[in-house]
Amino acid sequence: MPERRTPHDDLVDHLVRSTPLARGEAARVILDVVAYFGETAEEFVRRRHRELRTRGLTNEAIFERIADELPHRVVAPPELSLRQLRRIVYG
Repeated sequence: MPERRTPHDDLVDHLVRSTPLARGEAARVILDVVAYFGETAEEFVRRRHRELRTRGLTNEAIFERIADELPHRVVAPPELSLRQLRRIVYG
């Protein structure tokens, strides 16, 4: 039976050759990275808000940090005000 190919097989092959990762591990890493960078701005804001709240940061500090982080995303989302960030989280 022929091996099943996926859209990221070239990258999986590269990681297997260039790292100590096994094929399954390399595939999982790639899927995690693709999912991470595939987040919309809204998903990123909600995830980061949850993460930073669990660290005990205040909303003021959280929204300032998120506003600083957003422009550095691989595909930078539109610039969002602190109020817009709050509305994403709280509706």
